[in-house]
Amino acid sequence: MRTLAAALGFLFLASAHGQNWPSFRGPGASGVLDTSRGAPVSWDVAAKRNIAWSTAIPGLGHSSPVVWGDRIFVTSAVSSDPKSVFQYPLAGELDRRTDTSKHQFKLYCLDKRTGKIIWEKTADEGVPRVTRHPHNSYASATPATDGKRVIAFFGSEGLYAFDMDGTPLWRQSVGPLDQGAFDMPDYQWGSASSPVIYKNLVIIQCDQRKGSFLAAFDASSGKPVWRAEREALPSWSTPTVYEGPARAELVTNGAEYFRGYDPMTGKELWRIKGTSMISVPTPFAARGLIYLASGYFRFIQPIIALKPGASSDVAPSSMAWRTEKGAPYLPTPIVYGDYFYAFGSRGVLAVYNAATGERIYEQRLAAGAFASSPVASGGRLYSASEDGDVYVVKAGPKFELLASNQMGEVVMATPALSDGMLIVRGLSHIFGIAE
Repeated sequence: MRTLAAALGFLFLASAHGQNWPSFRGPGASGVLDTSRGAPVSWDVAAKRNIAWSTAIPGLGHSSPVVWGDRIFVTSAVSSDPKSVFQYPLAGELDRRTDTSKHQFKLYCLDKRTGKIIWEKTADEGVPRVTRHPHNSYASATPATDGKRVIAFFGSEGLYAFDMDGTPLWRQSVGPLDQGAFDMPDYQWGSASSPVIYKNLVIIQCDQRKGSFLAAFDASSGKPVWRAEREALPSWSTPTVYEGPARAELVTNGAEYFRGYDPMTGKELWRIKGTSMISVPTPFAARGLIYLASGYFRFIQPIIALKPGASSDVAPSSMAWRTEKGAPYLPTPIVYGDYFYAFGSRGVLAVYNAATGERIYEQRLAAGAFASSPVASGGRLYSASEDGDVYVVKAGPKFELLASNQMGEVVMATPALSDGMLIVRGLSHIFGIAE
């Protein structure tokens, strides 16, 4: 009986841990969470079919929800200006409108079962130190949690840690971040890169016009541990730690280079030249490879499947495969099963063999734009357009659209998965979608 009880206890703990979605795109930024109970294929917001709950979140935030246990965490920037600008759809033209009014930079905690707001905390309050693009928000960085603390990053407004009940633990200023268009020095876009937690470290990537850097802070105290200067122009990618059998690699995407670092010291391990001048997709690992993509649509669009353990300037022999075209501009691709899926910013899905890079098929999903990254569960892929349509595609070598679900509002954030629930953040609400 004692052995059975121990086994059941282990299974319970493993299952509970499996429901966590602790940072941008979930565990290891993979975007994948397969459990015994998958998220629904279809739902109806207006009729409340398969909608467990919906909760209004004040302010403007493009950050994704994260989950630990029965709690959801999300950030927002609440403007004092009732006419705060948000441009949708992106016009593709120079637009210098912004919001320089006083803001509250907030962290919200919701009950996963009911959507009720358990607590909200104001991390900071004041006029933003650096302006944002009207298509961006002042709360675009997704928080991260390890079950002990929640880390919220507001770019130029700083890095903040709270315990799971909302008690402030520490804060760190990173200074104003000059993150704007690479070809227009005075055209500010704002930040978006999210923090990651690795062992006892909180790691952030701050690429800007001058003085780009990676920095690591002690997760318990907030004290600086290391800082690595980078020769890089502004980028908006979140770093990822790949932990292999031989070593761990902190992998970054940035203007001109992909780079790998030792996550405990910040020492550069390798670099690959050839990224686009605007780099957004997050690196991630799957099937024993590290996947890299950088696809500003006007220029270079490389996709690379990198073998772990590279050094210095990476040789072609260290790459499982590489293609020079097809990387998305904004969404991070995903590997699910045997295939690599790239949901392009212009609504085109391209599918490759994840091991070889062979193109399997290409299919247009929509005419609109995509900023959100795909997630996968239960043999299905979920991808949300900015128009608020969530497309559900069957995983595999042949295209099959299972459903198109309308959220009724703009969607910029990447959904989260937990315990059979798809958690979608729209412009005004967070939705818990479950059978």
